[in-house]
Amino acid sequence: MPETDMLKRRGRTFGQMLEDTSPSLAADYAPAHFKWEVDGKVATITLNRPEKKNPLTFESYAELRDTFRALGYAEDVRAVVVTGAGGNFCTGGDVHEIIGPLLDLDMPGLLNFTRMTGDLVKAIRTCPQPVIAAIDGICAGAGGAIAMACDIRFGTPEAKVLYLFNRVGLAGCDMGACAILPRIIGQGRAAELLYTGRAMTGEEGERWGFYNRLVDSADLLATAQAFAGRLADGPTFGNSMTKKMLDMEWNMGLEQYIEAEAQAQAICMQTQDYHRAYHAFVAREKPVFEGN
Repeated sequence: MPETDMLKRRGRTFGQMLEDTSPSLAADYAPAHFKWEVDGKVATITLNRPEKKNPLTFESYAELRDTFRALGYAEDVRAVVVTGAGGNFCTGGDVHEIIGPLLDLDMPGLLNFTRMTGDLVKAIRTCPQPVIAAIDGICAGAGGAIAMACDIRFGTPEAKVLYLFNRVGLAGCDMGACAILPRIIGQGRAAELLYTGRAMTGEEGERWGFYNRLVDSADLLATAQAFAGRLADGPTFGNSMTKKMLDMEWNMGLEQYIEAEAQAQAICMQTQDYHRAYHAFVAREKPVFEGN
């Protein structure tokens, strides 16, 4: 299976960056397989193969995974937006560059691939920054999995989300879909989409809770980036703790999640942002958070 091209940052490979847990600057990242922009404290990932509606390759899968892993050490990015170029989000794996070659792999090779795609979802969920998806047009297969892995989703009335695995002879249980999707839209609705592979319309997605809101295509990216900027200006240590608790508490009982939140909140009470908020309140000013 092809390996991802290495990202370069000041002469170091991406693998070396991941091994080095010292703070890094995301603005220095230079991905080869998607567009990467950092504006202030917000990074925007744009899947950028518009002529094919932004399908993924072996390399782009791995590079996205590595990017989200590296964001755990990025000191300059506090929120991330994921979108697609040319009026579509992502059509999933490229038919000629992924689907065809998979036919020639043995079981160990297939498991390496499916585990890598699942690792992308895990990387999105475990990176400390909130991740906001801006979804227009077609969002299919792995594109739908990336969208569901994000923390917040903005869509357009024209957006169509399809979990196509069933339609190509596979199971709907891919990249965490059988666990994460029901958590967002409910078991019955998720089952319908995963059994049939039919499109979830923009209106359905908003009504079912998949989207936080629908906006016009012309305003989609700006809306997502503005929301990301709002989160990036907030108490970002607290936001990262919220994200961690949202995931961890899924598998906890009452005693465990109440205790976990007690510990998490006590940790947050030691941050300078908590002190800043108090002093700003006393002074009747708006707090300026710095993420520490």
